[in-house]
Amino acid sequence: MNAPLTERPPSNFDLDRIRAQFPILAEPVRGGRLAYLDNAATTQKPDAVLAAIDHYYRHQNSNVHRAVHDLAERATTAYEGARDRIARWFNTQREEIVFTRGTTEAINLVAYSFLRPRLQPGDEVLLTGMEHHSNIVPWQLVAKEKGAKIVAAPVLDDGSLDFDGWLARLNERTKFIAVVHISNSLGTVNPVEQMIAAARARGIPVLVDGAQSVAHLAVDFPALGADFFTCSAHKAYGPTGFGCLVAKREHLDAMPPWHGGGDMIRTVSFEESTWNEAPYRFEAGTPDMAGAVGFAAALDWIESVGLQAIAAHEHQLLVEGTALLAEVPGLRMIGTAKNKGGVMSFVMTAGHAQDIGTILDQYGVAVRTGHHCTMPLMTRFGVPATVRASLAVYNNRDDIEQLAMALRKASRLLA
Repeated sequence: MNAPLTERPPSNFDLDRIRAQFPILAEPVRGGRLAYLDNAATTQKPDAVLAAIDHYYRHQNSNVHRAVHDLAERATTAYEGARDRIARWFNTQREEIVFTRGTTEAINLVAYSFLRPRLQPGDEVLLTGMEHHSNIVPWQLVAKEKGAKIVAAPVLDDGSLDFDGWLARLNERTKFIAVVHISNSLGTVNPVEQMIAAARARGIPVLVDGAQSVAHLAVDFPALGADFFTCSAHKAYGPTGFGCLVAKREHLDAMPPWHGGGDMIRTVSFEESTWNEAPYRFEAGTPDMAGAVGFAAALDWIESVGLQAIAAHEHQLLVEGTALLAEVPGLRMIGTAKNKGGVMSFVMTAGHAQDIGTILDQYGVAVRTGHHCTMPLMTRFGVPATVRASLAVYNNRDDIEQLAMALRKASRLLA
């Protein structure tokens, strides 16, 4: 799934041209150069995405589906065209793409509309110890209501999943599995293909949290074999507040609505209402048309660069960055799994992660500090928080050198 360790970006990979398409990267910070290394939280947006959103609001803006005037037709064409584009990205049918506000809402939709009606007292939902809170709390809420139980498979010292431990927790009580594709805190790439195969052999449905993988790894939904896949546009060079649930059509057809109102209805009376077909049954209210258009443009942009080239470039930076950070006094990496995406999380003996991050900001380095919505994982590693530097395609060697320089200064200032 990852680019091989020996692979480098192709000779025609023009990083300067890529960086020039992100106007915010030229924004001065603290009077100096910006090194934006907070991409696991949100990525910056290229000109192509900004232009697509601007074009929508300037030339297509209207509500979709029901009006007969020209602007409504333009808006509907753009909006549904975005669904077609996103479906092609995942090599699936448009009816299997449900638009949401992002990964969190998509997971909640599955928890309440798919799992809740099926869960019985004593049933178990199997997670891993590296899940984001958004892939823990919805299952907890439903499980508590139904008298079911959440089970988490252990994480090894290097940050990889204890796969044997995960397998050992599969049993006749396991009714659902949810797993993060790439850990937002560690960068660990989980063996989701093996996990899905083991689950399918037992007839257990699987949801993959793809928030961190959609911009880094190719996902062929039918080939993957998962029942559900979730993602957010803003972690893939697209707009905030938009994402999607990719789901098998048979599940969507059997799932009741979750939110009510707007396009999710077919007929309404005070006595009874009937529901629209999937995916519209799950898209109540006025949708984020510009978000859909922006996400489609982001996927076009990623494809123009090439996922393989992106993965190779980010892996090369990860190797170089890890080596540079190893030279910083008192720094300890958290998460050193062999199969790993572009995330470097660490702690320093010099001070708390929050203090480190504050100092880095003074030198124009944007990172994330805290528990990264993975408090159980922080407990597993015995730390209250980490500093997290995360990579995107527009990052370069200067960014990681700026990070290493600022960390050495932080080490001296806090000594």
